[in-house]
Amino acid sequence: MILPALILMYVGSAEVGNALTIYRRTSTIASTAADLTAQTKTVSTTDLQDIVSASTSIMTPYPTQPLKIVLSSVVADTNNIGKVAWSYSNKGSGRAVNSIYPVPAGLTEPSSSVIVAEITYAFTPLVDLKTFFSPGSFDMKRTFYARPRRSLAVAKTD
Repeated sequence: MILPALILMYVGSAEVGNALTIYRRTSTIASTAADLTAQTKTVSTTDLQDIVSASTSIMTPYPTQPLKIVLSSVVADTNNIGKVAWSYSNKGSGRAVNSIYPVPAGLTEPSSSVIVAEITYAFTPLVDLKTFFSPGSFDMKRTFYARPRRSLAVAKTD
C-alpha cells in the first residue's frame, strides 16, 4: 500500500522539478533574446535566426521543439501608443506590422521604442498523469521588454 504512494510521490517530485527548471529557463530565454536584439542598431532575418538559435540553446538538455519565440520591435507614436514596427517568429508568424501592442505603462515614452520577446513553451510532463493533482500539458508564457541600447529603435533591414 505504501509503495504505490511512494512511487507516485517520486514521479510527482521529478515532474515538478522539471516544470520549475523549464519555467526558469523560459524566463532566461526571454531576457537573452530581447537583450541580444536590443544591442544592435539594425537586424536582418539571419541575425534574428542566430539570436533565436543562441537563445534556444539555453533550454538544453530539455526539448526545444515546443519552444516558440516571437521578437518584435514596438515603437510608440507621439501619443505613446505602441505599434509593431517589425516582428519575427521561429514558428508560425509573428505579430502583424502596424498592429497596436499594449505596452505596460512606463516602458515607453512618445517616439521611443522597446524590443519585446514573447516566449511560449508547450510543457508536457514525462508521465502524462491527468488527475486532480496534475494539469497535464500546459503552456508556459514569458514576456520580456528591453530598450534599444545603440539607437532609438532597432530597424529590420529585410
